[in-house]
Amino acid sequence: MGKSSTPRRLSDNEAKATLRSLRTSPQKLGLVAELIRGRNVEDALTQLTFSRKAVARDVKKLLQSAIANAENNHNLDVDLLYVSDVQVGRGLVMKRIRARARGRAARILKPFSNISITVAERKEN
Repeated sequence: MGKSSTPRRLSDNEAKATLRSLRTSPQKLGLVAELIRGRNVEDALTQLTFSRKAVARDVKKLLQSAIANAENNHNLDVDLLYVSDVQVGRGLVMKRIRARARGRAARILKPFSNISITVAERKEN
């Protein structure tokens, strides 16, 4: 006997992918998330491909993972997918020290973030 499976939190026409401990600040990641929120999946991939932000490459890989989850795990039509939700959150913060004058020290904060992308299938018209 094993554990009974937990009920699915997403609706039947949605798929999700999550990336944790991404080494960038949530503020920078939020700017890239705004580029793709609510867009068609094809347009979102194009935006991320030609974005000049360095973190866009990681977000693109995550979006491709969400698309693969939708196609392979939930049998959704890739042509009808759009980015329904992008959530960005804070992760841990590494604290480092930089030596300063007169024996003092300054704190360096190196933040991490979490991002979650949900894609959904549009209703056919």
